[in-house]
Amino acid sequence: MASSIAARAHEAFRLDNDRLAFRLTATLSDRGSDAPQERLTDPARLELWLGACELAPERDATDADLSRAIQLREAIYRAGFLATRGERDSTAERQLNRSAAWGHPVPNLQHGRRTWLLTGTDSIADSLAVIARDAIDVIGGAQEGRIKVCSNALCLGLFADTSRGANRRWCSMNTCGNRAKKARIRGKRQTLPRKEEDVTV
Repeated sequence: MASSIAARAHEAFRLDNDRLAFRLTATLSDRGSDAPQERLTDPARLELWLGACELAPERDATDADLSRAIQLREAIYRAGFLATRGERDSTAERQLNRSAAWGHPVPNLQHGRRTWLLTGTDSIADSLAVIARDAIDVIGGAQEGRIKVCSNALCLGLFADTSRGANRRWCSMNTCGNRAKKARIRGKRQTLPRKEEDVTV
């Protein structure tokens, strides 16, 4: 059962971002296109995403939970995107601060890894607070100045560049980086001169 849920989550979402907060922003994909794709389409999808991020809620998500999650997502994206330009948005910052104060998640060390202990009061509020705190940490913390926007003009996803030379261009080499590489190879093939025997007169 757990493996089938994980498979569904990987089919429905992009889960390859190192930062939890930016993983949430990727639930609206292709932000640079004319038709961005909404992946949090209903409360059940929110539950699936939270579970895939090790924040499985202890109750069913509601439409109100979904609305709060999407508001948080867009505040994270706006704050992160503007941070790449050295700019700030006080409305987005206030939303992050409010969200970070929701619930009472407790950090928990388990098998040498930090996990989050969600309270029985409202595990979804706890989960959204964890995400908001991660956003505050990455946007205003040690990785400030390392936030970038994916160079794929259709994607425009956010990521934290932790590479030594701070020269990473893609939110993920497995997706956008691979697409760019394949596009370069196709472009080179199209511009190569054809062999003489291939030319018909």
